[in-house]
Amino acid sequence: MLVRIRAFLGAVLRSRMLLALGVLVSLVVPVVTLPRLPAVSPWPVLLGIVPWVVGKYLLCPLRWRALTPAGLTRRWHLRAYAESELLGLLTPGHVGADLWRITRLTRAGLGRGDAVLSVGTDRLVGALGLGVFAVVAGTSLPLSTVVAAIGVSVVVVVIVVVLRRLRPGLLPIGPLPPPRALAQGLALSAGYQLTIAGLLLGSLASTGHSLPLWAIVGAFGASQLAGAIPGPHGASPRDGALVLGLVAAGVPVAAAVAAVAVQAAVAWLPALALGGSSLLLRRRAALAAA
Repeated sequence: MLVRIRAFLGAVLRSRMLLALGVLVSLVVPVVTLPRLPAVSPWPVLLGIVPWVVGKYLLCPLRWRALTPAGLTRRWHLRAYAESELLGLLTPGHVGADLWRITRLTRAGLGRGDAVLSVGTDRLVGALGLGVFAVVAGTSLPLSTVVAAIGVSVVVVVIVVVLRRLRPGLLPIGPLPPPRALAQGLALSAGYQLTIAGLLLGSLASTGHSLPLWAIVGAFGASQLAGAIPGPHGASPRDGALVLGLVAAGVPVAAAVAAVAVQAAVAWLPALALGGSSLLLRRRAALAAA
């Protein structure tokens, strides 16, 4: 299974057409929608992307490291996470990001079960961090999102029970993250959610519109439920749900589409700069070693 995953990720890395298609999908929508708006300013987006890059490429890797008792360095997690984000943008549903992180962990000597547990725990804590941030921001997530989170937790428990009886070799053998690590992960995740809200506020302000923080968090939280359906970055069901959430909060349709499209487009800049450069250096090192 891991051999197939590595072959798939290698094909993705070597596919220039897939990279060009992914970037094109994210850029076409803002190019079409932005000229239809009466006033567009790039400065709010630039102000919003700086803290978001810190949240995505520093806070998230540190959260992942806190939940992974593998003894790997911060630099290792920063590079592996940046690489995974680029692959996530290239694959529907961001699935390539998780597959790459699991592959990197197994190559570093971690067992398959422990690698899956590491990435799965990081995803779960990230979702819980959204709820923590919503409470701190003074808002509440839609009931459907809460029900979905509970349902996912129940499914995970059932899967673990079934695997324990049928395929115990797939389960982790290392220790589970301690409560202190979980608390640290929740705090880092809540900080990351704040940077996402800042980026969305900046993208929306670039179109000449604004919303209260609670409305931004509510729209973003509702869109996460649609993220279960895979789709290309910038044109996925989650992006569409976020547009609908902004429209429901009072934003014009053209401005909502443009704001979400801009947010999707600017995500390529740090992914290509950080993740792309790390993958390039890794490939050169492998060729030199060969």
